[in-house]
Amino acid sequence: MSQSLIFDMDGTLFQTDKILELSLEDTFNHLRSLDKWDTVTPIDKYREIMGVPLPTVWGTLLPNHSVEEREQTDTYFLARLIENIKSGKGALYPNVKEVFRYLKENDCSIYIASNGLTEYLKAIVSYYHLDEWVTETFSIQQIESLNKSDLVKGIIKKYSITNGAVVGDRLSDINAAKDNGLVSIGCNFDFAREDELSQADMVIDDLTELQTILTKLNK
Repeated sequence: MSQSLIFDMDGTLFQTDKILELSLEDTFNHLRSLDKWDTVTPIDKYREIMGVPLPTVWGTLLPNHSVEEREQTDTYFLARLIENIKSGKGALYPNVKEVFRYLKENDCSIYIASNGLTEYLKAIVSYYHLDEWVTETFSIQQIESLNKSDLVKGIIKKYSITNGAVVGDRLSDINAAKDNGLVSIGCNFDFAREDELSQADMVIDDLTELQTILTKLNK
């Protein structure tokens, strides 16, 4: 029976940490130059909320700034992320391409569902040529509710998915699987939290473990 795997991007396929601190520092240096920030860059606070939609990010990091200022900051941050991706400063997690190749050879469809913005996701997919294996990449921007469960629901409907799993590192990924009747596979990677992973059907420490899991899912 063919399987469908829906992957999160940040903290699951892409090592966001490689460009996150760099891009965030660029952004807050920009805010300092505009006299709109006068203390340290809140990297630790960002780490705590990694995986939430960007409007929530800026509402948390810039609680005293106007909506317009947050939107301007978001635009600048996105530009810095994309520039850092295109200049090769990011990285995929180990074995992503090898695992994708294995999955495709074993009749598995691959999708990406991310809280990242469309242009950001395009930059990653393009730079690392992921579209060689990925059927389609979906951004939270495509869903009015900004809810990953709804995003996954849309993928299931579009591609008539009946069997599969959601692979991700945060609770939103686990809930997206459960809310849509799919298996939840938690990734114990950089941004994962033990209390969230405990709610997944299974947990992996390396993407290569999906090869064994796929065999179990097919039984």
